[in-house]
This record gives sequence, structure tokens and C-alpha cells, in this order.
Amino acid sequence: MSQVEDFEAHRATLTGLAYRLLGSMWDAEDVVQEAWLRWSGTDRSDIEEPRAFLVTVVSRLALDQLRSARVKREAYTGPWLPEPVTTAEAGPLDTAELRDTVSLATLHLMERLSPPERAAFVLREAFELPYDQIAEIVGTSVVNARQLHHRASVRLSEGRDRFRPSAGEHARLLTRFIEAAGGGDLEALTELLHEDVVSWSDGGGRVRAALRPIHGRRKVLAFLAGLMSRYPYGDTTLGEANGHPVLWTHLGENRQLVAIDVDEGRIRGLYTLLNPDKLLRVRPSS
Repeated sequence: MSQVEDFEAHRATLTGLAYRLLGSMWDAEDVVQEAWLRWSGTDRSDIEEPRAFLVTVVSRLALDQLRSARVKREAYTGPWLPEPVTTAEAGPLDTAELRDTVSLATLHLMERLSPPERAAFVLREAFELPYDQIAEIVGTSVVNARQLHHRASVRLSEGRDRFRPSAGEHARLLTRFIEAAGGGDLEALTELLHEDVVSWSDGGGRVRAALRPIHGRRKVLAFLAGLMSRYPYGDTTLGEANGHPVLWTHLGENRQLVAIDVDEGRIRGLYTLLNPDKLLRVRPSS
């Protein structure tokens, strides 16, 4: 197998790994391209396992980029949400762990982790790497790698349902949500929203959006009621991004993507992406 063929055989996995670590496909592709440059300049006779070598390179490059990206995201206008991608771009989704670690809800929650915690979680949960390899990638001991993974798992599980809904259940909940929102049915919305629901809106300074997360069912309902009175939902389409159902609609003149996180059969997280720069890679289903 040629050097190019060897790299291309792992490209989807590497892109999926970098995307999970960064939450941005633009940044992930930059990392994978840099990994290719390093791979093409390496003597392959010294490499026993190309996949392990490339995973290590991509992980370390992504960690470096994540540390600088966190500074930029702190200066972002309003809440920063991950860039949604088509399911095909998300890399392998053969297991429930792979699918969950690429969901918009999980990617957003991973922003609260330190870069080493995020790397340990993704490498262990999604790619099942042994702790000794994770330790080598992160630059720590095996004991600390285990601790990093444990801390990340605990932080990400806080307030989340252990039993994730099926795609069908997820889609039905989204459909009920938009029917209630579109019809201005606040009573139905109340039943759909978890008491501790949080709503995030990412306009990135390009589109008017809430500049802070909105916490609690009462405040989220008031926010949605205000939106519905001014900007009735229209052209609603159920689609898919990041391996999960999403909702496409228009709010006034602005196209938006809505994703949800579910806890105890109700919407616990509401993620609305309006920044047009983040919607370039995804389209509503035809």
C-alpha cells in the first residue's frame, strides 16, 4: 500500500477524532492536513502501526489547537456552539459511543472539560484506546489518564439520562416541539420541556440571538413565547446532523438548526444555531 493509500485508509477516522476534540470541522480538517504533511515526511519503516501513529499525531495537534481555540471562544459573541456536520462527515458511527460522542449536545458539554480531559474521554469512549496509549498521547501517567477519563465521564453525565432515546423517539419529540411552538401552544411546550431546561442560541454576532444561556422552564417558555409572537416559525423540516435528528426552520428571515438533548423523556437542552458561517456544511433534507 502506498503512503497516500495508507493515509487515506484512516482519513475518516482521523477526521472524526479531530472533530470530536475540536467541535469544528474547519479546524479538524486543518489538523488532518497537518498530520498528512507529517506523515508524508516520515520514514514509514520506523512505524509499526500506522493507525496508532496517526491517531497520536492528530490527537496532539488537536490538543494544541484546542488550547488556543478556547481563548477565541471565550471572546465569541454569545454562546459558542459546535459546528454541525452531516452524519457522513462525522466519521465512523458504528457504536452507540461513537454516535453519542459526536452529538451536538455532547460536543457542547465537552467544552466544559480541560483539553486533557476531553482527549482522554474521546480516545477512551469513542476509540477504545488503552490507558497506556492515552497517557502517551496526553503526556501523563497511566494512573492520571484513568483519572482524567473518570473526571470527564462524571462531569458529562451530570444531569443527563443514562438511557439515550432512539432516533425515532428523538425525532418524535422534535416534531412535537415544533408543532407546539408553531401553534403557540404554551401548555404543550410546558409538558415537553424539562424543569431544568437550558436554551443556547448561537448567532456569533452575525445574526441577532440571545447573548446568554436561558435557564429553567419558566424563563425558556417566556423566551419562546416572545419569539413566537414576533417571528412565527415557518418552512419546518426534520433532518439529521451529527448522527441525530435535528430541526430546520426559519425565524423571520434567518435559517436555523435546532437540536435537543433529552432527559427523562423531556427536552433538557435546546441548541439553536443561527450563525450562517456554521451552517455551510449542512442542509435540510430535500
